[in-house]
Amino acid sequence: MAYSDQKMSGSKVVAIVIVALIHAALGYAFVTGLAFQYVKKVSEKLNTFDVEEPPPPPPDEPPPPPPDVPMTPPPVVAPPPIVSAPSAPVTIATVPTPPPVYVPTPVAPPAPPPPAPPAPPVVSKAAGARGNPADWITTDDYPPSSIRAEEEGTTVIKWTINAQGRVENCVTTESSGSSALDRAACAALARRARYTPATDAAGNPIATTQTRRVVWKLPRD
Repeated sequence: MAYSDQKMSGSKVVAIVIVALIHAALGYAFVTGLAFQYVKKVSEKLNTFDVEEPPPPPPDEPPPPPPDVPMTPPPVVAPPPIVSAPSAPVTIATVPTPPPVYVPTPVAPPAPPPPAPPAPPVVSKAAGARGNPADWITTDDYPPSSIRAEEEGTTVIKWTINAQGRVENCVTTESSGSSALDRAACAALARRARYTPATDAAGNPIATTQTRRVVWKLPRD
């Protein structure tokens, strides 16, 4: 307890004791029958006083701050060393690769040459015309379109006389410049021409070819 608290408590005890003695004396006086005058005198001599409470103690001063103590850094703890367990060596099995087997590519034999065409039969006797060949193609065979267009020219044709003496495979070897005149020449020849077929040495009829020049001229009145 502080000193101020002890002082204040002692004053209160003294005051209480004095008040208690006064009460005891008054009580004794009433009990013993003392004269009122004595009591009055005693009462006059009784001095009263107020007990003042002591002032509150000053506030406690805060304790001084602790002295600055340099902080010691925590000790550096090194990590445990990494222990690498030795791994077993990897064994690579090498399988020898056999060299590739050379398989020769079969070479196809060259194709045999085509057979040579048969030799044309030897004409022992030429084909003969039946009738006058000049009458087979005339100005009467002039195409009307060529007359209107006044087309003229010379057509060279070639045809085959078969074993029956008929005309076939008539073609234009030289054009007159007019396709209508060229077609008219072959059409008139195939329609009118007749032959005695040619024969070979054995007397067998054979096919032969012939050519002709056809001159186309417009008829003049």
